[in-house]
Amino acid sequence: METTSAPRGRNRRGQGARLKEDIVAATLRLLDELGDDQALSLRAVARELGIAATSVYIHFADRDALVLATLERAHHDLTRSVNEAEEAQADPVGKLRARVLLLGRWVQDHPGLYKVMHESTLNQRESMAFKQELADRATAAVQRCMDAGLAPRDDASAVSLDLRTAVHGAISMRVNQPDYPWLPFEAQVDRFLTKLVGVTLP
Repeated sequence: METTSAPRGRNRRGQGARLKEDIVAATLRLLDELGDDQALSLRAVARELGIAATSVYIHFADRDALVLATLERAHHDLTRSVNEAEEAQADPVGKLRARVLLLGRWVQDHPGLYKVMHESTLNQRESMAFKQELADRATAAVQRCMDAGLAPRDDASAVSLDLRTAVHGAISMRVNQPDYPWLPFEAQVDRFLTKLVGVTLP
């Protein structure tokens, strides 16, 4: 990818952390555009920032290390956004629904990052334990619905897994078959919540 980025000046003392953040931010943009971590090179990241490739290696040993750090940042940002969407709702069902819908909107905006995070060969080579936080919070959201009497009593972990499997399947199909005449994601989510969690929606 050719860019017209102006070369960066040398970082002043103590600014190495800023360069590391800039490298991660540039990698986020490139991964979202490419949708494939194998197509990413550290030289491309360096060109994006107008720095020498050796400057990237100072902070990240190899491509996998950089991609993992970048995906962890993306996942952290996504988790924060999902939590904010949940907190804006008053009742447990609304909170659970808001979590799922925000995830769908995020993937719509960042299909490339989603593909790398969930469908890349990196998943087979490296642990992405940071993804567990979203799963745990989804289970807690399902449990709150059950505790409030808004969903049938059941194993919240199993129900949450069913829901997440359905949602990620729907999201993945939309990412990989964008031209299919999909029904609105919100309607599909509502069916999942009704059939898999057992809640009643207004």
